Amino acid sequence: MIELRGFRFRYPDAEKPALENVDLRVESGEMLLVAGSSGCGKSSLLRSLNGLIPHFHGGTVGGSVTVGGRDPIDVGPRGMSDLVGFVHQDPEAHFVAPVVEDELAFALENHGVDPATMRRRVEEVLDQLAVAHLRDREIDTLSGGERQRVAIAAVLTLQPQILVLDEPTSQLDPQSAAEVLTALRTLNEDLGLTVVLAEHRLERVASAADRVLLLDGGRVVGLGPPGETLADSPLAPPLVSLCRTLGWDPPTLTMKATRRRREFRDLVVPPAPAEGHATAEGPSAGPAVEARGLWWSYADGTEALRGLDLRVPRGTLTALLGRNGAGKSTLLKALVGLVRPERGRVTLRPGGSGRGAEGSIDPFATPLDRVAQQVGFVPQNPSRLLFHDTVDAELAWSLRQRGAAAGPGLGPLLAALGIDGLGDRHPRELSTGERQRVAVATALAGDPAILLLDEPTRGLDVAVKDRLAAWLRSLVDGGVTVVLSTHDVELVARCADRVVLLGDGRVVADGPTGAMLHGSPVFGTRINRLFGDPGLHTLDDVRRRLSGPDRGDEGGGEGNGETPTG
Repeated sequence: MIELRGFRFRYPDAEKPALENVDLRVESGEMLLVAGSSGCGKSSLLRSLNGLIPHFHGGTVGGSVTVGGRDPIDVGPRGMSDLVGFVHQDPEAHFVAPVVEDELAFALENHGVDPATMRRRVEEVLDQLAVAHLRDREIDTLSGGERQRVAIAAVLTLQPQILVLDEPTSQLDPQSAAEVLTALRTLNEDLGLTVVLAEHRLERVASAADRVLLLDGGRVVGLGPPGETLADSPLAPPLVSLCRTLGWDPPTLTMKATRRRREFRDLVVPPAPAEGHATAEGPSAGPAVEARGLWWSYADGTEALRGLDLRVPRGTLTALLGRNGAGKSTLLKALVGLVRPERGRVTLRPGGSGRGAEGSIDPFATPLDRVAQQVGFVPQNPSRLLFHDTVDAELAWSLRQRGAAAGPGLGPLLAALGIDGLGDRHPRELSTGERQRVAVATALAGDPAILLLDEPTRGLDVAVKDRLAAWLRSLVDGGVTVVLSTHDVELVARCADRVVLLGDGRVVADGPTGAMLHGSPVFGTRINRLFGDPGLHTLDDVRRRLSGPDRGDEGGGEGNGETPTG
């Protein structure tokens, strides 16, 4: 079905090839998971399968690629569109129609599908992706996760033989991600659709894949069954890392298989210390962020915030959780003054010892550039934040906005995010994960007192997420207030003090991280659901409990089981 022989590709003016001597054969009806660190060539490989490379991106190619008997380099994206359905990492790259149902019908109209068949196919994919309730919504009013599901649905209407997806669950809440992956498994197993997808959150996908392809620096470094291929990889998902840490071989990929292991049944985890584990609430200096009675609606009348109240203590890291469309992104935009609520008010108090000006800020009565001096913000789409010609220029502009100079803290930050070698690159030339890291760096540059992050780990590999979590904790320990919206519960378990659960534009629940995540079938981590212990949420928690109070924190960081994350 898919065959690459000695395939290589270099972007225009790039110093190194994005793909080098890739040999790969994918059989019809197979589900292949493509994994690797940010910028390793995953997206480039996927774009080679439908002709986007080189027809859209330019550059030079070598070797050969054949997909369903066609040469994508020869026929281009148009010639592959009926055979290969491609879902971009950025769902906004798909849309051409203003309304969801029109978007789903657009490709069918271009291919001359008769109206009766068109209506049937649109109805089928609306049900398959659980987006029927969105059919009349304007796409501009959808959340990032809702747009991602609509983008997948729009591709499925053409009933392609091959479905290629670049991070299809990166903006989805856990329940929506499970629904999308269930739909993909059904298409793959029942209808024989060949599926090739790239993901960073391997725990969601690995058990469904037939094989995993590991890339590093544009080269294939691993190819085989998921458990075997990921066993020694630093990208291993939590359950594989647990098996590796405890010496269980072979590793298991699912909760069910792990529970059935004799080693798990025989494992004795000591109880938590008698005093328990208290989640820090931070300094008692009052709230750094306060919202009261916020109401806000889209132009079509859809309510995103409905009388929302929020209070964030200074010097804490608060995670906003909730399903797609719950109001998380709108809330963050309101806190920074990018959307003006119809009712209610927001008060920011960034001041404090060593952390900028005293007093309070009303973001709706204060010029945005003055708000930006105290508040760092990363939107869900990092490309909207980047507008200079180089990464260095982006960072320099952020520093000037906050009246700061490039100090010693900037170098370690860039190194921690793995972007210290990208200074002269244009942000648009970077991978989505690299752009995400640059956007986070611009928000952190200049030492803001309040940091607002919307899905900051989108496109980030495990190692970078570990370093980001450690960096955020160091900022909070130094008095910075962080509010992040995310669907990455593993990140939340590692670094958040509090969790605020949103639903339908309101705060549904609010409390310490451990208490909020424990026992949750949707937002609980895999470690917590596996052990059912209120004090065990991450692999580091398991290591600490097993090592005992006298042996300290043995082992390593959360991501790979070997490298401490600080």
